[in-house]
Amino acid sequence: MELEKTNRMNALFEFYSTLLTEKQMNYMELYYADDFSLGEIAEEYQVSRQAVYDNIKRTEKILEDYERKLSMFSDYIVRGELLDTLSDYISETYPKDQKIQEIIEAIQEIDE
Repeated sequence: MELEKTNRMNALFEFYSTLLTEKQMNYMELYYADDFSLGEIAEEYQVSRQAVYDNIKRTEKILEDYERKLSMFSDYIVRGELLDTLSDYISETYPKDQKIQEIIEAIQEIDE
């Protein structure tokens, strides 16, 4: 399994998991987060390997569709990059301003 795809699916799952059915959440968590094989998931839920595969593929498309419509993950990435740029600029321009540093740290903690 491609590491980049796994990381993306885990991130999308973090943002949109509450919009999925319980079965979709369980299959995705087992497959992507816990690294279960399709066969192991099928055995756990007493369904065919093909049923698990189909459910995971559908759920991946659903997660990508949510991201395309809501952009929560993309916005999170952009916001982090902008905050890093702002933090670097402020550190260089106002290195002794403790209040600004505290505000930046508070903003960074929100996304953690």
